[in-house]
Amino acid sequence: MNPVNYLYLAAVLFTIGATGVLVRRNAIVLFMCIELMLNACNLAFVAFSRMHGNLDGQIIAFFTMVVAAAEVVVGLAIIVSLFRTRHSASVDDASLMKL
Repeated sequence: MNPVNYLYLAAVLFTIGATGVLVRRNAIVLFMCIELMLNACNLAFVAFSRMHGNLDGQIIAFFTMVVAAAEVVVGLAIIVSLFRTRHSASVDDASLMKL
């Protein structure tokens, strides 16, 4: 399969994720869309790495996965804290957490 097809798939996945971030107001769906965008970037890194014949893109994709895992941990902690105080996972209620 041609690596350009993987780049097209990465572009489609990133567009779906960006649309979800801009349209949805639920925090869990928002974080899932951010993860979809990060995975699309990883796919593009690996495709470019394969096209150029080196491992740099795969190394960057690995570090992106590590950052995404840390982002999930912190994001879910914030969502759980928001849900416990407001009984809602809406992003609009997040501004109410200020003292």
